[in-house]
Amino acid sequence: MTAPTDLEETRQLALQFEKRGGILPVIVQDHQSNEILMLGYTNQEAFNLTLSVGKAAFWSTSRKRLWVKGETSGNELKIKEILVDCDQDALIYKVSLSGEGSCHTRNSAGKFRRSCFYRWYDKERGELKKKEEG
Repeated sequence: MTAPTDLEETRQLALQFEKRGGILPVIVQDHQSNEILMLGYTNQEAFNLTLSVGKAAFWSTSRKRLWVKGETSGNELKIKEILVDCDQDALIYKVSLSGEGSCHTRNSAGKFRRSCFYRWYDKERGELKKKEEG
């Protein structure tokens, strides 16, 4: 096992896939606006594919398979930068979005939502509200 200080200071990529059963969380963020678009998971195979094709690839925890964002929807996430946290067990993909949105759900107009984080929790009312509701 790699010592924490080695992970924190090294220039070597040593992603800690074994910590979480072979997967790491990936926050996907717009590289210009810094808006959080989605959260996904990567394994070694998906990470290698992301590097080779320059588009965000993920490991689907529900379907138990590799997928490249946009392969069916056309809503691709092109990698601009990859940030690695201090423990090398979480990533941020800074991307440019081509297509309508990054979320697999659609709004009332039938368009893909730009971000999966389109709701916020109203503490006073104890309920979820859509961002456009204020």
